[in-house]
Amino acid sequence: MWAAFWVIVALALFIDLVVMGKHHGKVTIKEALAMVGAWVSLAALFGGAVWLFLGYAKGLEYFTGYIIEYSLSIDNMFVFIMIFAYFAVPAEYQPKVLLWGILGAVVMRFAFIFAGVQLITRFQFTVYVFGAVLIYTAVKMLMQREESFNPADMPLLKFFKKIMPLKDRYDGSNFFTKDAGRWFATPLFAAVLVVEGSDLIFAVDSIPAVLSITQDTFIVYTSNIFAIIGLRSLYFLLSGMAGKFEYLKYGIAAVLVFVGVKMIISHYCHIPTWASLCFIAAALICSIMPSLFKRRA
Repeated sequence: MWAAFWVIVALALFIDLVVMGKHHGKVTIKEALAMVGAWVSLAALFGGAVWLFLGYAKGLEYFTGYIIEYSLSIDNMFVFIMIFAYFAVPAEYQPKVLLWGILGAVVMRFAFIFAGVQLITRFQFTVYVFGAVLIYTAVKMLMQREESFNPADMPLLKFFKKIMPLKDRYDGSNFFTKDAGRWFATPLFAAVLVVEGSDLIFAVDSIPAVLSITQDTFIVYTSNIFAIIGLRSLYFLLSGMAGKFEYLKYGIAAVLVFVGVKMIISHYCHIPTWASLCFIAAALICSIMPSLFKRRA
């Protein structure tokens, strides 16, 4: 299953790279919707294989983890939209930034997931820490406006500026450029750096959320990665629909509170995976539908 997973991911990313390369960042909502559908279908087919070969319980855990990660990714995409707007990244270069961001996430998530599983296995009290982090994140999400996010305030970007000068103009699709004998980073590299830093922050929320469902490294990692590798298509879909899901954050906050509480009470009360899946799906539907009805009214 590990071998099949890596082969599928490598082929899928290659095909996605070819398709996105032809569009040069100019993707219609209809095209983006078709690509998102293809990625979700691929994730569902792999989930079906997990269900078939590893059993009903593992299959249900995979789909629940995938839905959690994908729902959190939707909210994160709006942060990416602000990052691209801040750095004024041209449309034709946005797929490149997203590609490097996704590849970095694939590597970082493996390290985070492995560490998280080991922590929960060896130190049982970390379950309470992860649960508290999720509840805190949910409260912060409800109280904080998305517009308050400023990429320039990220410590990672501030640190990078101290070791490498940053140009205020682009040099094609290059990450670095040479001027008067000195090397400079371009805004395109700064955008990649901030996207990577943002994903690092997002991982602190999403990985504990999936670990509340299962501590099986294979299930947690594959569900995470299948949600992540389709983010380029999801970005282009949501960038054309920004502002249409006004109440989505309430649904995501409800999911975070639920999985946080689930982790905290896990030693005293077991909530079945199917019940978690039903609650998560209901929370997301109940937050998306009012947004759609409000726009039609």
